[in-house]
Amino acid sequence: MIEQKQSQLANLELWKQWKEEGWVPAKQSLIESYLPLVDYVSSRLAIGLPKSVSKEDLSSFGVMGLIDAVEKFDYARGLQFETYASWRIRGSIIDGLRQGDWVPRSVREKAKKVEDAYQKLEQQYLRSVTDAEISAYLQVSETDFQQMLQDISITTVCSIDDPIREEDSETRLSLLVDEKAKNPEFQVNEFYLKDSLAKAIERLTEKERTVVSLFYFEELSLSEIAEVMCLSPSRISQLHSKAILRLKGVLGRFKSQLFQDS
Repeated sequence: MIEQKQSQLANLELWKQWKEEGWVPAKQSLIESYLPLVDYVSSRLAIGLPKSVSKEDLSSFGVMGLIDAVEKFDYARGLQFETYASWRIRGSIIDGLRQGDWVPRSVREKAKKVEDAYQKLEQQYLRSVTDAEISAYLQVSETDFQQMLQDISITTVCSIDDPIREEDSETRLSLLVDEKAKNPEFQVNEFYLKDSLAKAIERLTEKERTVVSLFYFEELSLSEIAEVMCLSPSRISQLHSKAILRLKGVLGRFKSQLFQDS
């Protein structure tokens, strides 16, 4: 505890030297002290990625994000740098992966079909649809549907950071982050977004909710979740994909509604 406090004070002094005095060695020391963040974020993003994507590449992209975070962070606001930097690192890695075109077009198209199926059927039935219903809608067997989920699992890693529509630069994450003062219209939209997401999470199956909770809130890896739930890693990956695709459908409907009302 004492060591942690001393480290925080040391970093605070480095922030002052870098931001107020422009002392470059202080910037370099900050980057070095927060390098473990790059390893943490890249390790989580590596889950489900093809073996052709090396950990070194992810770390390289992540370091660029960390440097960007150190350059842009305003320490005087008293915010948590680790949280800010983690998003910058994650975004930098995802941008690097996108530029490398690491997901084949056929896999992206397959993911879009499944996402659209969840969106349309759950809007129609107003409940969580079954694998059998999705399979019937897609005109494939349930076995083929499970294989589709396995194939597209790599796309769900970056789903929240993907554009809402291909022609847009706005991402799904932007719907969850208020970058301006909260005006009344924003507060209304925020209320309905949270309400929609809450209902969508309620419609997830018990296993899907557990996977989402353990992965995003308890920060366990998919392999660790597999051990906790006594399921195979591939099954956990499928449950994660289905949960994310359902939630993506909700965010897509929310965005469409905003365009209709504007």
